[in-house]
Amino acid sequence: MIKAIAIDDERPALEILGTFCGRTDFIDLQKTFIKTGQAREYLEENPVDLIFLDIHMPVVSGIDFFKNIPHPAMVIFTTAYAEYAVESYELNAVDYLLKPFSQDRFLLAANKALQMFQGARQKSGADSPVLYFRVDYGLVPISINDILFIEGLDNYLKIHLISQKPVVVRLTMKAMMEKLPEHGFVRIHRSYIVSLDKVASFRNKHIQIGQEEIPVGASYEEYFKSIFR
Repeated sequence: MIKAIAIDDERPALEILGTFCGRTDFIDLQKTFIKTGQAREYLEENPVDLIFLDIHMPVVSGIDFFKNIPHPAMVIFTTAYAEYAVESYELNAVDYLLKPFSQDRFLLAANKALQMFQGARQKSGADSPVLYFRVDYGLVPISINDILFIEGLDNYLKIHLISQKPVVVRLTMKAMMEKLPEHGFVRIHRSYIVSLDKVASFRNKHIQIGQEEIPVGASYEEYFKSIFR
């Protein structure tokens, strides 16, 4: 199920999107917003997979809003102004819906999002699930099996990898844990998430993983001990 929100400063437009999403069995429209500020606050704690976003918004345009969202997401732009089409596709938008749009046209865009959503979860040639992260307005694929550990850096995370240089993304630790598989990754410190099967040793409240030694926080130690073998 694709988790989605919709942002538009006109309530009738949000009602139409709500109706169309309600008729689409693979989209869960969790919330709608008429103000980008309220949407940003929601996204800080509630990452979604897809945003239906009006471009012509007061205060902050939909395009500027999308460039600075706190967590990566797909976007389907909606607008009554055709001249924004080119710029929207430069941001790798899933689709561009020109108002007023029909249910059939909406479904075409929704199916494009579904294909992208499923593609991000397909297995790579190494038989490892792949996650996509926003880096410089583009989406970067990272194999889950390539992740050693994740380090928290204020409003950013540094993903340490086996086969390449670390990747820095704007994401919270909470949002990262929601993206990762339920089993296989564990938070051992307020600033660290590790891949459990890559932990070489645990001694004196520190683990060895790759070439790094990482502390285990006091509030995480008991749980980590219970699952580490």
